[in-house]
Amino acid sequence: MWLVLGLALALARRSPRPFVLVLLADAAAEGIADALKAAVGSQRPRGYDPLVAIPHSPSFPSGHATVSFACATVLSALAPRAAPAFFLLAAAIAYSRLYLGVHRPLDVVAGAAIGVLTALLLLAAARRRS
Repeated sequence: MWLVLGLALALARRSPRPFVLVLLADAAAEGIADALKAAVGSQRPRGYDPLVAIPHSPSFPSGHATVSFACATVLSALAPRAAPAFFLLAAAIAYSRLYLGVHRPLDVVAGAAIGVLTALLLLAAARRRS
C-alpha cells in the first residue's frame, strides 16, 4: 500500500524520487526491524485467542509499525498537506497489530519510533545528495 502511495505521488509529480524514497524507507525499516527481532528475540503475547494466526517471528519491534511510520514520514515530508492522513493510516496499521493480539504496546511504540527515525535519517541523506 505504501509503495502504491509513493508511486501515485511520483506519477503526480512526474518524478521517480517519491517512489524511490518510499521504496528505500520500506526496505530500510523492514531490514532494521528484522535485525532487531533477531537480536532481541522476544516472544509474542500469549494467554488469549488472537484474531489471526500468530506469526513465528519474534515480537519486538512491530515490523508493520516500523514500515508504516517510516513510509508515512517520508510521504509527509514530500506532501506535507497530506501528513495527517499518512500518519492516521500508519497509526491504524500499528493499532491493528494490538487489536489482532500479535503485539504488545511496547512493540508497536518502538516500531513507530524506529520507523520515524529511519525515515528522518533517509531524508537527511537524500537532502545531502541533492
